Amino acid sequence: MYQKIYVVGNLGNDPEMRYTPGGQAVTNFSVATNNRYTANDGQQVDETTWFRISAWGRLAETCNQYLRKGRKVLVEGRLKPDLQTGGPRTYQRQDGTWAASFEVTAQTVKFLSARGEEEDFQGSYPGGQEAEDEIPF
Repeated sequence: MYQKIYVVGNLGNDPEMRYTPGGQAVTNFSVATNNRYTANDGQQVDETTWFRISAWGRLAETCNQYLRKGRKVLVEGRLKPDLQTGGPRTYQRQDGTWAASFEVTAQTVKFLSARGEEEDFQGSYPGGQEAEDEIPF
């Protein structure tokens, strides 16, 4: 069987690179996707879905060098399920509501923001909250 996922969104934080004990580079970053629709009652609904991305090797080094918070990217990769549930990782936010984290191992990352282009990413968060408030890791 084969699976592939494409995620287009904005980085929620600067990438964080580290090295495994064997010397392999790994970079982690979060990507937020947004969906706006009109509910049955006529209200506009903004829905944000978060994806935790991990890139390995040369791709990890490139992502760490060129990506920054707010930049738009296209990530092609595969979903990594939670080992216990087989689905996305779920967690309880500080306000008591439940959320899910979708983990993706990147195979390709395309930079969609032009070099030096700044995204107004504050509008992507409900109430203009920072990304760190939404992601518990």
